[in-house]
Amino acid sequence: MTIQRRRRIIRTRRTSLGITLVAAISFLAGLTDAIGLQLSGDFVSFMTGNTTRAAISFEQGDYAHALVLVGAIATFVIGNALGIIVAHLFERRIFAVLVTVGLFLTLASALTAPDMAIWRFNAVVLAMGLVNAAVEHIEGLPIGLTYVTGALSRLGRGIGRMMLGERSFGWTVQIVPWLGMAAGALCGAALAIGLPDQALQMAACLTLGFAVVTLFIPRSLQNRYNQRPAPSSHRDSSPAA
Repeated sequence: MTIQRRRRIIRTRRTSLGITLVAAISFLAGLTDAIGLQLSGDFVSFMTGNTTRAAISFEQGDYAHALVLVGAIATFVIGNALGIIVAHLFERRIFAVLVTVGLFLTLASALTAPDMAIWRFNAVVLAMGLVNAAVEHIEGLPIGLTYVTGALSRLGRGIGRMMLGERSFGWTVQIVPWLGMAAGALCGAALAIGLPDQALQMAACLTLGFAVVTLFIPRSLQNRYNQRPAPSSHRDSSPAA
């Protein structure tokens, strides 16, 4: 077997595993997203929608709701930042991120008192921000696990370039997170309607269960799906004597 063929086989396996991971994690994200929306009435990962709804609430004089949504947007950003930190503190990056997501969902499922609803909502939003750090790209192609608008946009642009004669089909992977999230959302909606008191617990258990499954993925492969922080270069800026 030639070196080039071996590299192609390794790349194909890596891509296939990445697509499987994206599909599974997007399913979990869609499941949790639908449950969170059903239980709270607001989006837990669709921050574009929350931005628009916050503006509408503000214009209608519903300042309390507007502040809740603005707080959710900030919490989502914090969740993304925390996810990156968690991913780079542990060798088993995907496992560490999913366990952290599962723990926040477990916490949210325990906050059942009516006066704790806002904390439950933000715990789920934080988890949704965190999960985006589990897989950031597949072979250099950016992937958004909860931001399917971006995936659909990249898909549409890829179709446009194909119609203009481009023969690179890497953009087709962008349909995977949308399919995974759509399937998860259908299941999440059914859970939230049929078992509203247990829905978040089930989402947490599924997330933690899948985290355990990722332990069977070699660390070298797990690290291939995350971006490494760029090393900072320190230059001596003191003036020459």
